[in-house]
Amino acid sequence: MLKNLPPLLTPDLLHALASMGHGDEVAIVDANFPAARVAAASGARLVQVAGADAPALLRAVLAVLPLDDFGPAAAWTMQVVGDSAAVPPPVADFQRVLRAAGEREAVPLERFAFYERAESAFAILRSGEQRRYGNLLLRKGVVDAA
Repeated sequence: MLKNLPPLLTPDLLHALASMGHGDEVAIVDANFPAARVAAASGARLVQVAGADAPALLRAVLAVLPLDDFGPAAAWTMQVVGDSAAVPPPVADFQRVLRAAGEREAVPLERFAFYERAESAFAILRSGEQRRYGNLLLRKGVVDAA
């Protein structure tokens, strides 16, 4: 057990996040996302965090992962099929968590564009999120020397 770390950050999850470099992306996905297939096809690391919903997992990840501030966005969600303006409950929760952490809001991506981008992620964190559209991509930033 380590001090000051959210308990959702398992050793496998911490290793995946610590192994990422600037610009690498991590996908936090719901229980319906084809995480095993995408990870197997792309070579991404797959970490199962079945006991957590996606917003809780995002909060834990943001405790240790800096987001990129070099581009116009560092987080992306999946748009609702047939209603690109809809904001599903998990996406609203993601936006609240990002704002509370002082980060920019996530930008929506069309469903298949999201899948394509997830296929190039360094790691896929599969949560136990049961709600639809509980999927988010994050781009890692840098930690500045103190």
